[in-house]
Amino acid sequence: MFEKLKPSQSRLPRSHPVSKSKAPNPWRAGRSRKEKSLLVRNNLLWAAAQVVGEVGYEAASIARITELANVAQGTFYNYFESRQDILDTLLPSLGKKMLEHIRNKSLGGCNFAELEERSFLAFFEFIDNEPHFFRILNEAESFAPTAHKMHFDAISERYLRFLKRSFENGEFPNYKPEELEAISFMLMATRSYLAIRYVYGDGQHHHLPENVSKTYMKFVRFGLEGVKRE
Repeated sequence: MFEKLKPSQSRLPRSHPVSKSKAPNPWRAGRSRKEKSLLVRNNLLWAAAQVVGEVGYEAASIARITELANVAQGTFYNYFESRQDILDTLLPSLGKKMLEHIRNKSLGGCNFAELEERSFLAFFEFIDNEPHFFRILNEAESFAPTAHKMHFDAISERYLRFLKRSFENGEFPNYKPEELEAISFMLMATRSYLAIRYVYGDGQHHHLPENVSKTYMKFVRFGLEGVKRE
């Protein structure tokens, strides 16, 4: 989960020339027309993520995106109406991918604390796997505000549903239903600031230290539940 706090640009990885790595989906070989179409679209979104992550929304041109995706500029318009269209699609697409990753990693948790720990670790695993995500999220508020709101609404609504289910199962009895929304925003904000400090703190990308995860879960268990359970 992630919330709409805006870290300073200096905390983000510094811009550098766009990567020359190859698009991940070899769409030309031996696939149906429908499969090829989906793979080309996915490659364009992948390339857009690389370009925005490395040079920012403002410098993310269609030419840069299509060059990295290895498709003609004319092909771009078969999938997106404009440069702004792909920029508006980028963050919600990554957000959906993030939520799916977190959901899969959280399967099997027996209570709120277990599910929260799994989803917390899954979130930081996701930004390890998608190192451009944080800059894309940060700049979207200015360059793709509609997409930013869509992403923020999807994340906050999912988190609140999660808390309500746990509350209905009898967890955190010292809280009231109307307090759950505030709790969800507190937890989302915590993830944001932990990412700013420990993942991007010096302008480079780092793994979240294990002791930070343990401290977060100590806060969740004893702060929300109100009592220490042996």
